[in-house]
Amino acid sequence: MTFNYLHLVGNAELIKQLNYAMIYRLVVQQAPVSRIQLAEISQLAPASITKITRQLLKKNLIKEVDAQQSTGGRPAVSIQAKFGYYQTIAIQLSRSHVTIELYDFGANSLVSEVYPLTLFTQQSAEEYLIALIDQFIEQNNKKVKHLVAISVVLPGLIDSVRGIIRYTPHIQVKAWPLADVLREKFKVSIFIGNDIQSLALAESYFGSTQDVDDSILIRVHRGVGSGVIVNQQLLTNHNQSACEVGHIQIDALGERCHCGNFGCLENRVVNKAIELRAKQMIEQGYPTKLCLDDCNIANICKYANQGDELAIKLVKDAGENLGRAVAMMVNIFNPQRIVLAGELTKSPDVLLNAVNSALNAQSLEELRNNLTINCSSLNDRSAIGAFALVQQALFNGSLLMTLLETI
Repeated sequence: MTFNYLHLVGNAELIKQLNYAMIYRLVVQQAPVSRIQLAEISQLAPASITKITRQLLKKNLIKEVDAQQSTGGRPAVSIQAKFGYYQTIAIQLSRSHVTIELYDFGANSLVSEVYPLTLFTQQSAEEYLIALIDQFIEQNNKKVKHLVAISVVLPGLIDSVRGIIRYTPHIQVKAWPLADVLREKFKVSIFIGNDIQSLALAESYFGSTQDVDDSILIRVHRGVGSGVIVNQQLLTNHNQSACEVGHIQIDALGERCHCGNFGCLENRVVNKAIELRAKQMIEQGYPTKLCLDDCNIANICKYANQGDELAIKLVKDAGENLGRAVAMMVNIFNPQRIVLAGELTKSPDVLLNAVNSALNAQSLEELRNNLTINCSSLNDRSAIGAFALVQQALFNGSLLMTLLETI
């Protein structure tokens, strides 16, 4: 029998990472909390708690605060997270613009800038992005004191483990190793992810699904994207993707989709499809306050809220189609909460009523008894999803270990 020393060392390092991650997460979520309470909750030995908290204090990740009230004896010192010491840059690379925001570890956006995106080849987009980050850091150098991570999210097929962009609908890419490029240039930790999956993760950390373990986010914009959270973890597969909800067939006799199928959800509920249908119905003589010149999704939702019959019909039809897809996902995943995002949610009452109507007709009653559906509480056009990837790395310990070892 051979003694596998490297295997034991690897296990020891993983256990260390998980223990540090557990304590940091407990401090973030339950602060103020004492070392005694941390030991009781985590089931780690008091000596281990002392060692971990000492290192986290040394690296400015946590801080001691006023002592808790004591019933006798030496008062217990409370601990809470120290959010303001480190900064991260979070970037959303959408089809038309680049949003760059500076965050502290408390998910507070310190600076936000939006730039147009008009360069759609891998090389030109890469050079432009690097120039924007350089400019952003230079313009905000007084606030960027301890930059430890840059995170980028964008639509498409993203290998977040390797930091490679396999496909994105608006930039011509060929296995774009964006993480390696940014890491070499800026010498910090780099995170790359899918924008909608990352937004689902952000909802679970900072939004309306913090209090549940299992949830699904669906965002309707130019396309339909989704992210699934199971046991507070983002669901991905071997291809770093999961649940392509936009191409669920909801009408077998519907129009052909760019994917080759007929009657895809995406063809019926995206902003462009709703706006086109609105114009067609106005031209057919439907009475409405909407005009052909300003027939956009924002006005459709606004007039739906004001009782305009055509606008209500457009939002209701989209909601019912969306509800059919939601019903399928409920039957498969049995989530505790569904969160909807995108401009269509600006008419929440009409939308949610329509979604629930379709859901009730097409899903198992036992699976929807404890289900709630609501609209996103986050700004889905911000870079909060990108910051969620940093939070994930703090909570799983990978970024914590990097900070403890290098700074």
